[in-house]
Amino acid sequence: MGRVTERRRVLRIRDGAVSARADTLVAEEPLEIRLNGRPLAITMRTPGDDFALAVGFLVSEGVLADASELASVVYCAGATADGSNTYNVVDVRLAEGVVLPDISLERNVYTSSSCGLCGKASLDAVRTKTRHPLTGQDGVRLSPAQLSVLPDRLRAAQQVFDRTGGLHGAALFTPEGELVDLREDVGRHNAVDKVVGRALQQGRLPLGESVLLVSGRASFELVQKAVMAGIPMLAAVSAPSSLAVELARESGMTLVGFLRGASMNVYAGEERIALPVDAG
Repeated sequence: MGRVTERRRVLRIRDGAVSARADTLVAEEPLEIRLNGRPLAITMRTPGDDFALAVGFLVSEGVLADASELASVVYCAGATADGSNTYNVVDVRLAEGVVLPDISLERNVYTSSSCGLCGKASLDAVRTKTRHPLTGQDGVRLSPAQLSVLPDRLRAAQQVFDRTGGLHGAALFTPEGELVDLREDVGRHNAVDKVVGRALQQGRLPLGESVLLVSGRASFELVQKAVMAGIPMLAAVSAPSSLAVELARESGMTLVGFLRGASMNVYAGEERIALPVDAG
């Protein structure tokens, strides 16, 4: 089984001084996701929480929405000549009676660690209809002061990042700021899938009383994944894209970007931000 980190020899140059040393790098390996035995997608990921990653991916694809729809997740034989298990192939089995979606070339996509939706036929193809629509009645409401402390709490819990500096983090918080779950991965979309997948496995979907914080930017795909999981608020330490803002507004989600200390931008769903009464 692949490890989360690996050691590699590097040549280090600092102010003209040259030395050789071992450096800790985040591992990156391919994961093939199969659905009822049929290949569906391949993603580059950091090994670990592979079952949650596969399940979370299927939530974002609109295949799964509840723990009762999942029968099993198992590792299966890899692509080696002797058929040995590489722990890089996962098969997700749907529960009896759950409709198996059409696995066409549109769905059979390759996803890289930087883009979880590369290969989609069109923008419309990723506007998957969620079974957990945001109604605005979730009761999630945070003040700027409550939001401001979340990035430090995420960063403090990122153990692998401390050793490598090369991982994205995705964390679920309660409206009171309590850390519920944190996952790391070389791909920001994978980190979110791992969080969402674990929530489904534990029977916690929809995540209607949760805040999702990501350590990088807020792309369209991350907003879409949050919408599919019923998450009413997504915050990011960096910038959102224009399509991310558009989807958040269309879906009734609160989207916060550039969350750095007491500074932040609210791009959508400002009704969930508890502002001082004299704020403009």
